[in-house]
Amino acid sequence: MVRGLLNKLVSRSLSVAGQWQQQQLRRLNIHEYQGAELMGKYGVNVPKGVAVSSVDEVRKAIRDVFPNESELVVKSQILAGGRGLGTFKSGLKGGVHIVKADQVEDLADRTSVIGSWEFGAITRRYLWLGSQFYKVQLGKMLGQILVTKQTGPQGKVVSKVYLCEKLSLVNEMYFAITLDRKSAGPLIIGCSKGGTSIEDLAEKYPDMIVKVPIDVFKGITDEDAAKVVDGLAPKVADRNDAIEQVKKLYELFCKTDCTLLEINPLAETSEKQLVAADAKLNFDDNAAFRQKEIFTLRDPSQEDPREVAAAKADLNYIGLDGEIGCMVNGAGLAMATMDIIKLHGGTPANFLDVGGNASEGQVVEAFKILTSDDKVKAILVNIFGGIMKCDVIASGIVNAAKLVALKVPVVVRLEGTNVDQGKRILKESGMTLITAEDLDDAAEKAVKAIAS
Repeated sequence: MVRGLLNKLVSRSLSVAGQWQQQQLRRLNIHEYQGAELMGKYGVNVPKGVAVSSVDEVRKAIRDVFPNESELVVKSQILAGGRGLGTFKSGLKGGVHIVKADQVEDLADRTSVIGSWEFGAITRRYLWLGSQFYKVQLGKMLGQILVTKQTGPQGKVVSKVYLCEKLSLVNEMYFAITLDRKSAGPLIIGCSKGGTSIEDLAEKYPDMIVKVPIDVFKGITDEDAAKVVDGLAPKVADRNDAIEQVKKLYELFCKTDCTLLEINPLAETSEKQLVAADAKLNFDDNAAFRQKEIFTLRDPSQEDPREVAAAKADLNYIGLDGEIGCMVNGAGLAMATMDIIKLHGGTPANFLDVGGNASEGQVVEAFKILTSDDKVKAILVNIFGGIMKCDVIASGIVNAAKLVALKVPVVVRLEGTNVDQGKRILKESGMTLITAEDLDDAAEKAVKAIAS
């Protein structure tokens, strides 16, 4: 029986841990236009482009940046992949379009006359894309919600669009640098085919995927870069120039504390130039102290507002999809709490670690964050007092109840330093709480509280 229970715990732990680890990755994600600008600073070839958020900016960009361009690429800027195949909730198909430059300017002029500051004033225009006409409402891009396979059904708001020159591409490849646990250092991944997801490429063309681990102490060598270029198999670009581009990309990856640098596609143009036609960059949050300029690029509007609020309060919070909000101290205890909730048939709504030295104010903020989630039907507080004292948590819970209208049952399990004082504070508060003796009891009561 005990072995069966342990097996269930391990199975559920792996499931929850995988979901938590995927979302807990500590990184800064920036927009494509920001990544392209950063690449340009390191000598990487990127298309000419500018991000705009209003019609006045569109008009200025066309006049000053693209005076001789007949067509422009308009890319929705959200922090998620799959934009080209995405769909706006307004009905517009695709987050990337090729637009006649004079039509974009005409749209801006008409919007200005109407007096609107964004594309929303425009009703319908016909934009040329390939060999067909597509009826595209640019008003369905700026300020609208784009749903892709990476955003989830809720989608993300497009606050900017990226206007780029339309390049004449003759070949598309895939390029990425990431951190590899097996080789304990950076790993360059390349494929001679690009323009689609790397998952699809790896499934269809596994033999075309080249992986080149880089010795973090020696840095990238000409031989390393040559292996990458040979794996990419460029058709028209100069091989030596391509090798230099790979080395510059690696320099950018290391000097800016990247955790991921992905270009899909890395393309060749009819002018025989290797160009990063896309830019996805992530950065290690732990390096924020020495990458201050880069971290000013963070776009909180693209992040979960609960995670943003938690970060401001110096709390570790990751939103999940369940119904039981968890407030614990320590990552290990958090994982165990989520495991036990799953074991009893419930689902955790979050991972919230107040740490070992949280103040009453932080506990109050934690409750505010938990109760801001409409999916939360019950809250489980599980504190093992070591450095963190149970009376501090108890006082925080009482103060939170005064500031936050608690409409869901709260199950509390306290153990450790000052546990008697903590229990006394809760008892004398007059609050209606469900107390538990141990973690298993707490999880069972939390699941039952939802059902009742």
